[in-house]
Amino acid sequence: MATLSVLYFFDVKEDQEQVFIENWTNLTALIYEYQGSLGSRLHKTEDGRYCGYAMWPNKELWEQDWSNMPHKAKKYRDAMNGACASIKTLGTMNVLVDLIREGTHKL
Repeated sequence: MATLSVLYFFDVKEDQEQVFIENWTNLTALIYEYQGSLGSRLHKTEDGRYCGYAMWPNKELWEQDWSNMPHKAKKYRDAMNGACASIKTLGTMNVLVDLIREGTHKL
C-alpha cells in the first residue's frame, strides 16, 4: 500500500499562536508514538496562516480510533482546538515519489 499524506489547515487565533504550536507539537509526538503515524510537519505561510501535513503508512491507520492514545492527548487536543478558529482537513494524498531526505525533521 502507498504511504498516505493528510493535509490540514489551521486558522489560529491571533493571540493563541504559541499555545497552538506547543499543543500541536505535543499531540503530534503522541500520535507518532501511539497511533503509528510516520510524523508531521507544520508550516506557516508568509501571510501568517498555518498548514500541516501528516504521513501515515496507510489510510487504515489514519482512520483508526484514538483508543491507543494516553489520557493527556485529550488535554493537548482540546488546547490546540481552543487556540484555533477553525481546523480543516483539506484532503488525503497517496505518495508517488518521496524525495525528502531522511533525518531532516525533528519531533
